[in-house]
Amino acid sequence: MVDAIASPSLPTAPTGPGTGFSAAGTGADFQTFLTMLTAQLKNQDPLNPMQGTDFAIQLATFAGVEQQALSNRFLEQMAGQAGGSGIAAWIGKEARTTAPVWFGEAPLTLDIAPHEQADSVQLVTRDAGGREVAREEIGPGKGQIDWRGLDPKGAKLPDGLYGFTLESRRGDELLADTRVGAYARIVEAEFGNGGRLVFEGGSSAPASEVTALRDPA
Repeated sequence: MVDAIASPSLPTAPTGPGTGFSAAGTGADFQTFLTMLTAQLKNQDPLNPMQGTDFAIQLATFAGVEQQALSNRFLEQMAGQAGGSGIAAWIGKEARTTAPVWFGEAPLTLDIAPHEQADSVQLVTRDAGGREVAREEIGPGKGQIDWRGLDPKGAKLPDGLYGFTLESRRGDELLADTRVGAYARIVEAEFGNGGRLVFEGGSSAPASEVTALRDPA
């Protein structure tokens, strides 16, 4: 018969807000190890009991592997925070994006860049579902314009998300159909996988697709 032994004191993983770990994660692995070790001790051959050195080796091996896993997780967490700290500073600014943007009472700033050989340029507006709601001739000029969100009858379009494309033509020939960048206010920055920005109104885009930033007008 094997006498009961006190469970060894093992390091446990940090848990709680801000640690990136939970009691169901690394700490649970330690508990599983203790359960398995206790069962091994209870069921070992009394004529050939496990030596103290074997016990110490098992304990040290597991503790070492677990400590390495903890170190790797902390490094990943730190890397994510460092990589995301840049885009976190963008919150509150306006970003130029080709994702659908929120239109309310204030005009939107659009960046217009038609094909250089175009003699006719039409701005096409689509709602969040991709349905065309407006089309207007704006001429071949290049630069920023204020879009006031008027339908073909001159009435203001409902508040909501809108996306824009530019159709550049020369005569009857379509030279280019390009997406138009619009400025939208950033309300959230999501870290990981290069970062993602969430705009006012709920639309979002990868940080890598933002082509310009500015302070709110």
